[in-house]
Amino acid sequence: MIEALLHPIGRLASAGGPVLVVIALVAVLLFTLALERLIYWQWRYRRQRQALIARWQKRHEHVSWSARTLRECWCGELTSALRASLPWLKLLVALCPLLGLVGTVTGMIQVFDTLAITGVGQARSMSDGVARATLPTLAGMAVAVVGILFTSRFEHIVRREDQHLHDRLTRATEIDHA
Repeated sequence: MIEALLHPIGRLASAGGPVLVVIALVAVLLFTLALERLIYWQWRYRRQRQALIARWQKRHEHVSWSARTLRECWCGELTSALRASLPWLKLLVALCPLLGLVGTVTGMIQVFDTLAITGVGQARSMSDGVARATLPTLAGMAVAVVGILFTSRFEHIVRREDQHLHDRLTRATEIDHA
């Protein structure tokens, strides 16, 4: 059972080197954090938002400076909780192409070592080494592109939710004073 799980990792390491395994681990971490943020946004954040709106509506006073400051603090806390792991996601996205570059450089060093040992006449071993060297770059860029798509979408969601939260709190106040 364990061999069946480790066999693809071994093939991955032999195809692109140990850096490719590190990129795969970073990708797993990146997509785990992304999934956690989506789950948080779908279930927990929405309940917290409703609780905040209910707490704001229960207040008797909504127009003074202190009430507005309190509202901003509550909104800021909820928005910062929504944006909590976004810096980590951005860090992992930025790390992926750099890891791919490290894989390329180490792979090319191996190609040059092979050339130094076997000579220039071994075109097959040289092409295999170049393919092995470029695989981490491809993997790092692919993970980074998907990560950028997610982080930009999630940043849009955070901005939209922040605006919606302020709008809903304002509407809740207007309904009470109408």
